Amino acid sequence: MITLSNLSPQDGSTKQKKRVGRGPGSGHGKTAGRGHKGFKARSGSGIKPGFEGGQMPLYRRLPKRGFTNVHAKLCEIVSLSQLDKFEANSEIDSAKLVEAGIVSKGSIVKVLANGEITKAVIVKVEKVSSQAKAQIENAGGKVIFEEA
Repeated sequence: MITLSNLSPQDGSTKQKKRVGRGPGSGHGKTAGRGHKGFKARSGSGIKPGFEGGQMPLYRRLPKRGFTNVHAKLCEIVSLSQLDKFEANSEIDSAKLVEAGIVSKGSIVKVLANGEITKAVIVKVEKVSSQAKAQIENAGGKVIFEEA
């Protein structure tokens, strides 16, 4: 019977690691398969991704456009239909949304008016659209803004 204690790999399925620079008898001694001198024989060498032999590389030839704001605060969007899945009169905050798997931890949450809400809920998040706020309040709920 085969158990974890007596497993072994099939014949020919494993190879020993090639050990280079271990003397002339190995066939990979002295220069260790790197040849004589030159850039590729040196330690720390190897062409970088995008290198084109000294020609101006593609990523530098192409025009750059646009702007990426490194200080942008990205919001995770929650729709009203997702909030409708919670129990009536419950308090929904960022922690509850993380627990439910709707948003990721530590993110800024914005509620948008996608779908319908039928239950009265108390929503405590950083941002809420004006239409979503109106729909929550029409359903008998309440919106409280949290500090980001």
